[in-house]
Amino acid sequence: MTLQFENKVALVTGGVHGMGHAAARLLAQGGARVAIADINAKGVEEAARALAPARAIGIPTDISKADQVQAMVERATKELGPIDIFINSAAVLDSRLFLESTKADWDRMFGVGIYGPMNCLHAVLPGMVERGYGRVLCMASDAGKVGQSGHSYYAASKGAVIALVKSIAQEVGRHNITVNGISPGSVDTPLREGRNQELRSKLGDEKFERRSAAIEKSHPLGRTGQPEDVAGLMAFLVSEQARWITGQIYSVNGGAVMI
Repeated sequence: MTLQFENKVALVTGGVHGMGHAAARLLAQGGARVAIADINAKGVEEAARALAPARAIGIPTDISKADQVQAMVERATKELGPIDIFINSAAVLDSRLFLESTKADWDRMFGVGIYGPMNCLHAVLPGMVERGYGRVLCMASDAGKVGQSGHSYYAASKGAVIALVKSIAQEVGRHNITVNGISPGSVDTPLREGRNQELRSKLGDEKFERRSAAIEKSHPLGRTGQPEDVAGLMAFLVSEQARWITGQIYSVNGGAVMI
């Protein structure tokens, strides 16, 4: 099945690397004009150029800042046209036991993890409602469904994303706008690699390798994921083939969590 996005404008946050960039690439290949937004100001232009020959732009943005988000949407609309598709893939990853966590930890996580998508949706949805069309996808996590030791504030932010997706889907469906979410499992992205390097330094090589082997073994498919393993569903859910799907959260995790 070939997904078609001709004459569509897509905005992808967290689009420099990982799942966000893999999804942006599929949208571009399907004919979309793509705006990539990311806090990585140096990498965002390069990420946009990598989508050639599709028309794409890079917009440095901290989605936890409402004024930057508004400027992001205004620039994307001015240069590419009204936004039809929005994918929120921006994220931060951190781990600390709950009793060791601080308000600063929670503020940073919630700033990107829930206030970020909230800022973006406040900025993109009015135009979608006005035009009577929109496709929205937010990245959640299975941690938001079942919890995760050592990741309480990450899990809490993703649980909030799940509730946000389901609630907004009920409000905007009558305007021909779908809102869905994906819960990825352990996917090998630069964000996860950076966290793994921290863990290796903390645990030592032997303990880290045992931990990594245990994580892979926990997946019935026998491996952790790659961004492309998730991007296909991301692109499908913002395509016309998924026009009767809304308010759903799909786990893409190699079978590690089955609920």
